[in-house]
This record gives sequence, structure tokens and C-alpha cells, in this order.
Amino acid sequence: MTTGLEMHYRKAGMADLPQLQQLGMQTWSGFEKVLSPENWQQLWRTVQREQTYRELLRYSEGLVCETGSGTIVGMGFLVPRGNPTDLYPAGWSYIRFLTVHAHFGGRGIGRRLMEDCIALARHNGETSIALHTSEIMNNARRLYENLGFRIIREIEPRFGKRYWLYKLEL
Repeated sequence: MTTGLEMHYRKAGMADLPQLQQLGMQTWSGFEKVLSPENWQQLWRTVQREQTYRELLRYSEGLVCETGSGTIVGMGFLVPRGNPTDLYPAGWSYIRFLTVHAHFGGRGIGRRLMEDCIALARHNGETSIALHTSEIMNNARRLYENLGFRIIREIEPRFGKRYWLYKLEL
């Protein structure tokens, strides 16, 4: 797929923290108009916090897409098994914060980041990979389903929206 720009895919590091935070704020701000003010503020608190990205970099493997000039325009984080949450059992790996800047949508960046996360999970010996997503992320849901992820169940609403837990057996 031709993007019109030179793109590079690589692992993320702590030096990327400012750009990761900026990308998160740029992309997730698009959801403000589809959430109630209360739910938006709750989401925004997480998205704009540097600590959110610092923690992801600490306990997961971050993957980024950057332009030839070094601007990060896509990111995703593969959390290895052994990091359980209210959604993910200890034996599952899972993906967090898959994000592509709106100006770079439709160029296959999200697909490539997902494929790289899946390949990394396989390389690391993971047996499954999961993620959760919502009704306001229809493009992402189609991508996940096209890559073989299947809905495990609907989970409790978050931010006033329907959410589903997806899983791919590796």
C-alpha cells in the first residue's frame, strides 16, 4: 500500500514518551463529541496523563509507526501474560491503546501495528491475545474481526458505551 510518506515501524522506548502522550491526546480527543461531558472527562484524565504511557512502556512492549521525519503517527502496546486486570486473566496477553493519528487513517497503519503485535505475541510464546473495544470504534472492530479476533462477551459499559472483549487464539 502506498502511503505517500516514508513510514517506519519499530519498538517504542521511554524517549518516545512525549510523542506517545501527544498522539494519544490528538487521536482520542475525537471521541469528545460522542461521549457525555462526565464520561469524556473520565476518559480524558487517562488519555492525557503522562503516567498512562509511562506505565504502558514499563510493563508492555510498545510498537510505533513513525514518518521519515520521526513523527510518531501510530502506536499499540502488547501486554504479556502475567498482567491480569478485571478483564484479562493472568494467562492472556492483550493489546492496549492501538491508536493511529486521524490524518494517517486508511493507510494500513493500524493493520500493520496489529499484525506486528500478533507476530510479537507469537514470538514471545503467547497462546492468546485479547483486547476490548466499543461501539464508537467501528473501524477498529472491523479490523480486529478481519484479523481473526472473535467476541468473547459483551462487558460492562464504559464511558456510557457498549464494549466487547475480543480474543485471538495463537
